[in-house]
Amino acid sequence: MKNYLWQASGPAPVSESIMEFLAGEDVLLDRELFPFDIQATAAHVRGLARIGILDEAENNRLVSLLEELRGDFEAGRFVLDERFEDGHSAIETFLTERAGDSGARVHTGRSRNDQVAVATRLYLKDRLQRLVGLNGRIARACLETAERHANLPMPGYTHLQRAVPSSVGLWVAAFAEAFTDNVVIAADAWQVVDCSPLGTAAGYGVNLPLDRDGVAAELGFGRLQVNPMYAQNSRGKFELLALQAALHSMHDLRRLAWDLSLFTTSEFDFVVLPREYTTGSSIMPNKSNPDVVELLRGRAATVEAANAEIQSVLSLPSGYQRDLQLTKAPLIRGFRVALQSLAIVPALVQGMQFREDRMRGAISPEMFATDHAIEQAALGVPFRTAYRDAKQEPGTARDLKPADSLARRVSPGGCANLMLDRIRQRLEQQLQRGGVGF
Repeated sequence: MKNYLWQASGPAPVSESIMEFLAGEDVLLDRELFPFDIQATAAHVRGLARIGILDEAENNRLVSLLEELRGDFEAGRFVLDERFEDGHSAIETFLTERAGDSGARVHTGRSRNDQVAVATRLYLKDRLQRLVGLNGRIARACLETAERHANLPMPGYTHLQRAVPSSVGLWVAAFAEAFTDNVVIAADAWQVVDCSPLGTAAGYGVNLPLDRDGVAAELGFGRLQVNPMYAQNSRGKFELLALQAALHSMHDLRRLAWDLSLFTTSEFDFVVLPREYTTGSSIMPNKSNPDVVELLRGRAATVEAANAEIQSVLSLPSGYQRDLQLTKAPLIRGFRVALQSLAIVPALVQGMQFREDRMRGAISPEMFATDHAIEQAALGVPFRTAYRDAKQEPGTARDLKPADSLARRVSPGGCANLMLDRIRQRLEQQLQRGGVGF
């Protein structure tokens, strides 16, 4: 029978089946958080030594054991499994078995509430930093592709109907700017969660002069989360904020995947995907299926579901509630799916090829009607009159060459003036802002 951190002595006063229900998937999910839990525990140990709870020898021994535990975990020699209630009990058990009473003193001034909160906060910072980096890589890949194919004509669509001549440069640059915005969103979320809840215990502080500022600085936090109750009330809120940043990226990825799903069909045949991003059929030898793109499109739903799951938990009163345990699984699942999906996009964007003949052939005469109406308006014809004339005879526009149409689209951001340098400058500024080191 397991021993639990909260029991006094003897067997636990509840059945094993109830304890399994209470623990849920915690011990398995904590494998994602375990390195951060060890890191925070080492900082807490050093903080306890600074206020005299642990002497120098105990501090050195415990920190050394925690480094050993981290190494064993990373090498697979220590397995976090059902022997333990969760990662926190595993750490305390490991230390107590090897350091006796010194190990049992590690939890002084700390609750599992702020212990899991700080480990989760470190996890969020790490995942958001990865999210910023991936969004930056995608944006750079889009900028390179847009620059390489800036003047390659393709149809522009509204309502999924042919509308005006456009370019590959304009289409891909739209995603460059979108993923630049996603860098900003993820970096902003990082700034919010960059605060240490460690030392707030169960949400009401403790009767010890804990060195919260020193521990926070050692863990790389920019500030304290000052109020102990808010340290608990923000649980779930911060997880949701971080995962929503990932969801913004997945929404833009879904749109890109949708476009590619259409443009790679035989009916469009504008884009050829890199071979490694396609699979075959088990029965139809002629098929080359865009499975990767389709799954990228569908995986946004997984992250949406994780967001919804966390949101549904957060209707709670102040203070810690055990319901908050249920935010862990969707958080980890959502970030795993989002980061895995985004990681394969830069090579996809850089490797796709364009069928110029098909795209030019899809630009039909009536698509120049808007250009014609605007040109007439620029010559002094009232725009509504020019609009009606072009609508009545859409195929009579005098300029039926896509390249000429694109060259005249000089408005800022238009086909002849993509302003890729401005997007690139903003991207690089956002990747470096605030000294975050993205």
